[in-house]
Amino acid sequence: MDSLLNRLGYRLARYLSRSDEEQQSITTCSRKALEQSLQPGDILLIEGTSRISTAIKYITQSTWSHVALNVGYDEEVSDDEGEGPWLIEADVAEGVRAVPLAKYCHMHVRICRAVGLSSDEIRKVIDYMKERIGYQYDLKNILDLARYLIRTPPVPERHRRKLLALGSGDPTKAICSSLIAQAFQGVNYPILPTIDLDENSNRAEVKLQEEILHIRHHSLFAPRDFDVSPYFQIVKPTIEAGFDYKQLTWAQKSSVEN
Repeated sequence: MDSLLNRLGYRLARYLSRSDEEQQSITTCSRKALEQSLQPGDILLIEGTSRISTAIKYITQSTWSHVALNVGYDEEVSDDEGEGPWLIEADVAEGVRAVPLAKYCHMHVRICRAVGLSSDEIRKVIDYMKERIGYQYDLKNILDLARYLIRTPPVPERHRRKLLALGSGDPTKAICSSLIAQAFQGVNYPILPTIDLDENSNRAEVKLQEEILHIRHHSLFAPRDFDVSPYFQIVKPTIEAGFDYKQLTWAQKSSVEN
């Protein structure tokens, strides 16, 4: 039975990973600017155009349907620098793998950067991802997401977060956003923790609000969480390259005489 489910899941993953012709993704920066802006440990959010991206976008109500971690020019991942920096991702069909940045240069992407991490902590995050290359994508996650492609259910927004708690929990299987969330949680870096505000604390006769952070389970994270997180810096390659709007060349409107 498990063998049959695995074969069915693999075929379903192949189908879902194909691009949806009705979906379009337009890049907002050049490949050169993207390569120059990326640093090891950066997160790359991707607006996917596959069938499964449709389900993820609906559930999360977000532009972003996929996420990958930049590992830079890492010889343990690949010694081919001609491909540019390398990313590690959990792909629906191929599982956890390393891919060149060139794979996503033509798509709408966003760079999210953790702030304040030391070089050793960044290396631990990267090593966590490298050690999981070869893991399979979680079959149960694929089956759950496939339900939302058959018919988009009218799920109230307050319940959509619960739909993200998907997957079998098998440690040798992964989901793209949860895998990266685990990597950062391994160095105690916050992503989007649950925050309780304690208004009963008094210090120096001043009523203060203390934030008490609770680690959210990794299965509850989605690509959008890295975008909305208050702890990740949004890096825009065009601005990083030294944007000057005065240097833009605008198309001139032709004058029409009446």
